[in-house]
Amino acid sequence: MAAEIQVFTFKDGLLARLAHDLRLTLRRFELRRDGEDVTGRFWLGSLVVDGVVGKQGHVDAGGLSADNRRAIAGNIAEVLQTGRFPEATLAGKLAGGRFVGTLTLVGRTQPVEAAVVEAGGVLRAEVVLVPSRWGIAPYKALAGAIKLQDRMIVRASGPAEPPEPGVWSGPERV
Repeated sequence: MAAEIQVFTFKDGLLARLAHDLRLTLRRFELRRDGEDVTGRFWLGSLVVDGVVGKQGHVDAGGLSADNRRAIAGNIAEVLQTGRFPEATLAGKLAGGRFVGTLTLVGRTQPVEAAVVEAGGVLRAEVVLVPSRWGIAPYKALAGAIKLQDRMIVRASGPAEPPEPGVWSGPERV
C-alpha cells in the first residue's frame, strides 16, 4: 500500500446545487517520523482533482470536464498562493494515538491535532482544517452565490511500516 493524502472540499452558498463537493489528492509530500517527532513537507502545486463526491461518498472521476479540472487547478493555485508559498510544513509529536503539532500554510502557523489509528497494518489520520485560521478566504464565484465552506477534511493513510524507515511519501517522489 502506498501512502496517500486526500483533501475534501464542500460547496456552499445560494447556488450550491450548481457546484460540487470535491476530492483532491496531494501527489507530492514527505512525512518523517523519528520516535515521537513527526515532520512533513507538502507541495501544494501537486494537488490534483480526483472527481466529484456524491451523496454516498462515491467519487465520480468523470464528473468534471478537462476545462473544469484546469479551472479548479487555477483556483487552487490562486487561493493557496502556490507561486509565493509552494510548500506547507508540519511539525509535532505523535503519542498515545494522537498527533499534536503545527501546520504552516501560506506563511502562517497554526496548531493542529489529529487522532492516528493503526488497523491491519495501516495508519490513518483525519483532520478538519478551517482555512480562515491561516488567513485563507474561502473560494467564491458569482458574487458569493457559489462558494466553498470554510472547512476541509484532510485524510492521510499509509503502511504502518513505511518502505523507507520512518519516511512516507506520495507517488511523485521528493
